[in-house]
Amino acid sequence: MPMKKSYKILYVEDDQNLAFVTRDNLEKKGYEVTLCYDGLTAIQAFQQERYDLCILDVMLPKVDGFNVAQKIRDKDSHVPILFLTAKSLLEDKIQGFQTGADDYITKPFSIEELAYKIEVFIKRSIVHTELDTERNTFTIGTYTFDFKELSLRTGSDEYKLTLREAELLRMFCMNANQVVKRDDILKQVWGEDDYYIGRSLDVFVSRLRKYFEKDSNIQIENIRSVGFKLIMPV
Repeated sequence: MPMKKSYKILYVEDDQNLAFVTRDNLEKKGYEVTLCYDGLTAIQAFQQERYDLCILDVMLPKVDGFNVAQKIRDKDSHVPILFLTAKSLLEDKIQGFQTGADDYITKPFSIEELAYKIEVFIKRSIVHTELDTERNTFTIGTYTFDFKELSLRTGSDEYKLTLREAELLRMFCMNANQVVKRDDILKQVWGEDDYYIGRSLDVFVSRLRKYFEKDSNIQIENIRSVGFKLIMPV
């Protein structure tokens, strides 16, 4: 993908050999990479600089990847977070999504796979920042959802959404009171459909449900084996 600017990546990996090889390959593709070997240094780096993407190993010295992700999300709810993990357990992947991750790659991985994932997130960021003709503001019961601002407001409360949360919520809003198929959601929002990503969708739906707890008229109903339906006043 031709890049109009040098996108900045925060890369956190304690395996120095893997880190050097990965950083060199990403820099050859035109990315500007800040490499950290432990979670504490990564948190400090993120507080001092703005990044377009964060790549975090899960098992890190000093502060693990889950806690680094939480610190990043406390400061910036928008920046994409990609986990690198040697763990294959579903629970670890779910924990990653719960702490704010947008996607993951299981080690060992290929540079081509990592580069593809990065390009997907960069493209989505470009689309999000450019002017488009799609509808971007919605009234959902007592809530106001602004896709461009990645915000959900009700009364004096405001929730800052991640880009993926916002993309999922907009898809529900565009199909309000209609069933949206799981396969369609995964292909449109995640760009692919597999078992683990399907489970991560459930985590994101749970997060959206919590945002709407103050309005009992709004529900995101699970249509078993089919998909979901955003039920809201018309």
